[in-house]
Amino acid sequence: PWMCHRLLLRLFCELPPIKYSWVFNGRPSFLLQDTRRFVSQRTGNLYIAKVEASDVGNYTCVVRNMMTNATAYSSPTPVVLRRDAVMGEYEPKIEVQFPESLHVTKGSSVKLECFALGNPVPSITWRRTDGNPLPGKIKINHSNGVLEIPYFRPEDAGVYECVAENSRGKNVAKGQLWVQTLKDVHMAIEANLQWECKASGKPKPVYRWLKNGEPLVLEDRILVEGGRLAVPRINLLDSGMYQCLAENEHGAIYASAELKVVASSPDFSSSPVKKSMLIQRGGEVIMECRPHASPRASISWRRGGEFLKDSTRRTIMGDGTLRISNISESDGGRYTCVARNPFGTSSSTGTLVVKEPTKITVPPLSVDATVGESIVLPCEVSGDSSLGPTFKWFFNGKLIDFNRQDHFEMIGVGSAGDLMVRNIQLKHSGKYVCMVHTVVDSVSAAAHLIVRGPPGAPEGLIVGEITDSTAQLSWESGPDHHSPVITYSIQARTPFSIGWQAVRTVPDSVPGQMFHATVIDLNPWVDYEFRVVASNNVGVGEPSMQSKQIRTKAAVPEVAPGNVSGGGGRRGELVIQWEPIPEELQSGEEFGYVVAFRPLGTSTWKQTVLASPDASRYTFRNDSVPPLSQFEVKVGVYNNKGEGPSSHVVVVYSAEEEPSEPPSRVWTRTLSASEIEVYWEPITQTASSWKIIGYESDAEMVRVTDTAAILSGLKGSTVYLISVRAQNSAGAGPSSPAVNVTTKKPPPSQPPGNIEWNLTNSKIFLSWEHVKAMGNESEVTGYKVLYRQNWLGKTSVVETNRTSMALQVPSGEDYLIEIKALSDGGDGSSSGPIRIPKMSSKRELFLSFTIHRIHFWHNRFKVSRVPSTKCCLITMNPTGTMCLLMSVFVFFRS
Repeated sequence: PWMCHRLLLRLFCELPPIKYSWVFNGRPSFLLQDTRRFVSQRTGNLYIAKVEASDVGNYTCVVRNMMTNATAYSSPTPVVLRRDAVMGEYEPKIEVQFPESLHVTKGSSVKLECFALGNPVPSITWRRTDGNPLPGKIKINHSNGVLEIPYFRPEDAGVYECVAENSRGKNVAKGQLWVQTLKDVHMAIEANLQWECKASGKPKPVYRWLKNGEPLVLEDRILVEGGRLAVPRINLLDSGMYQCLAENEHGAIYASAELKVVASSPDFSSSPVKKSMLIQRGGEVIMECRPHASPRASISWRRGGEFLKDSTRRTIMGDGTLRISNISESDGGRYTCVARNPFGTSSSTGTLVVKEPTKITVPPLSVDATVGESIVLPCEVSGDSSLGPTFKWFFNGKLIDFNRQDHFEMIGVGSAGDLMVRNIQLKHSGKYVCMVHTVVDSVSAAAHLIVRGPPGAPEGLIVGEITDSTAQLSWESGPDHHSPVITYSIQARTPFSIGWQAVRTVPDSVPGQMFHATVIDLNPWVDYEFRVVASNNVGVGEPSMQSKQIRTKAAVPEVAPGNVSGGGGRRGELVIQWEPIPEELQSGEEFGYVVAFRPLGTSTWKQTVLASPDASRYTFRNDSVPPLSQFEVKVGVYNNKGEGPSSHVVVVYSAEEEPSEPPSRVWTRTLSASEIEVYWEPITQTASSWKIIGYESDAEMVRVTDTAAILSGLKGSTVYLISVRAQNSAGAGPSSPAVNVTTKKPPPSQPPGNIEWNLTNSKIFLSWEHVKAMGNESEVTGYKVLYRQNWLGKTSVVETNRTSMALQVPSGEDYLIEIKALSDGGDGSSSGPIRIPKMSSKRELFLSFTIHRIHFWHNRFKVSRVPSTKCCLITMNPTGTMCLLMSVFVFFRS
């Protein structure tokens, strides 16, 4: 069912007279034909009626010139299996058939070809449609695909049928053979003429022959017998137009043909002996001698001045062709064909050049390689270097196109054509053939490359028996890629895992010859998927397809809650906390917690059940519980299969009391218009209290753990009431008496103005106007200058009580500068960023003028300068716009 039952291999060759053969997988013998395989000598095609497994391989067409004995080979054509096609039985389909009408010359031999594809393989039979039996002289080859009629006679004419038949039906091809009628002929003097004309009619017709319109004069050498005319040893006088007249009482019909008798001396002008013939030592050469001559010339051959005779290696055949086999170097030289007839003598000369046969001295050798490696398959030849060998490589029967292959490269020159295979992959396994062609011969050598790689994915993974903690797995091996599997590992995935994780198995290490294992230490009541990964000496292979999802059986929980603790809460409460058990460890349905506790030193446990799997806290309330009492606590688990383990017993304190007194000695300090600092004395510390100190102002609560705090974001010139109270885990205590405090006036709202800057070397000189505060603003106490490189640089701050400043900065970078007024109420409004353009160092830029001062008044600028004949002035206004004020010369030096 996996076979493709029809296959047609075609190779079109047009070099008559030739013989076609096919070679299978490079074997020394030709492919044998039978009822299933057929080679057409008309087209060269190979037909296979029904492909079988044994037909898979490489096929090479061999074309042989029957006159010169020259042989040519095609590139190998691969035949591979198609596993995606199924071909059932079908009736015969005739692929090769003879013409429907064919004229055959009397006395010649005719071959009719017929072959059909089909399943089952069709049988071929032949018959005549007129019911007459086939003549006894007819030859049918062993495959029944060729019918040959030698020495064709008029009685052989008629309609012939080829019948292809199998169990599914039959098909028929037919054609009619005709006897060739009279036709014009050009014949050499002294040749024998024979014409025959045949007609049918009732009554039977009578034949007469005419020459040039007159009744043919019969002579002793002219024979007329019915419609047959024979003239032996024709001469020039026999030339003319001949007619055959067939007549009866109902009428007459004619057939005409012209006879031209040719008499000429031998002439090689249209078919001289080949001027130069190259042949390898040990080979065979056929030298043709075909002069035009009438009558036919007698042929002889000479080498130099010596005429040649037949020997064990030399043969002069009947048509004058000279054949020399097992060529040696001594056979080289000039050969002359001499042709003679009664009208003259002529000759033609050619040179035979003997070359050393090409031999592959360093053939490619079969080799093993690992995926990712690179190898070289050698192919080096010896022979005549003047022949210029051409190297071709074939991979699994297909010619390698080096322009389209990234992995293949042919290296070497001259007599070497090595093949490099880079970064070998598994797909590069196969047969490699080096074929070397010259003008006189072709040789080839083959090698196999076996690529070893990590194993392929295991197949057919099945999950068998499942318990609460184990699962039985079985699988089939995948391809080992020429390196045996050493071990298998099992991986699992759950809804709770991060990707695939390795799991423990029995046996712990699964050997490569074992295809089953038991996975252990699984969690109960969890959905699992499994996959298998094979490893060999090359590496780790691809994982198998994951198994279907399965769920392990439920069981009693085995994991107790961790990090049990507690404490805090309100008076009369016992708070117990723990880490909840993850879902993958709950082992079954209806999961919950059992919380048990007892006063330290007692023996009776109090228990409560929490049916929620997500519970992580339980609070026991009883007003009789003293503050900070010690309790022994444990937390257990359960599900529908039973009760699991409990945690270790820990000691937990009950809730404490709220603070009973306020902080003392509260006082404040105004920092600015928006900030106040508050101080206080802590309340009395006891062994059973844990306090968090906080304070409250303007209806906002701020909590700190120290005895001081800063309140920010306040309004300037505003009165605030400040009180402080202590707080612990049970709650807040009483507040301290309120303290009045007033924030300072707001800082000046006017930014510094009329900013001037002067840039010289690595210093920036700044000056600005003094800021005057308004009546409701704090007085100016100084100024703050902020500067940084570009927008994202680190900001540096310098304070001064003057209205000018010099900044020492590195050259080569732009700077952004801001100026603010300082006051008791805080920082005033900023002048906004001022961009100072970068200034190159003296090593980079030389300017032939003194430094210019640039003054800025808001959106206006002023330039003052020292006289200079050549200068460059680049300025920056407060908005960051660069201005070029005049054309200058600038000199650079390294």
